[in-house]
Amino acid sequence: MGDSFSKKENFKKKVQKQKEKAQRREERKENNNKGKDLDDMLVYVDEYGRLTSTPPEKRIEVNLTEIQLGAAPIAEEDVRKVGIVTFFSDKGYGFITENSSKENVFFHTNNCTEPIKKGNKVSFEKEKSAKGFSAINIQLVK
Repeated sequence: MGDSFSKKENFKKKVQKQKEKAQRREERKENNNKGKDLDDMLVYVDEYGRLTSTPPEKRIEVNLTEIQLGAAPIAEEDVRKVGIVTFFSDKGYGFITENSSKENVFFHTNNCTEPIKKGNKVSFEKEKSAKGFSAINIQLVK
């Protein structure tokens, strides 16, 4: 008894997959990285922390004593900000809109030196908190 049509088709697919697998194996053998020189496989890190294939002795030297690390110092006149209280809750917190950047800054009445209310013009210092910036040392501007 002869094979059915579907058996013949499945056999053809199986043979085709075997041929493709053998072809991929041969391509991997031709394009493998084995036997390459060690210099071709090395990667270097430059003075800026980037990966490069150029060895360190071939690069231009940078004088690291001229590079200043860290944040730029803040001038004293830039520390104090001026703004208007745009929101004030009965629970003791609110928001100040900064005049220069129109940014809303959170504040709490614990950081106020005197009682304030909505619409007051105040001066304050910005402090980085867990949820963004908050205002501290808040004083009324007269």
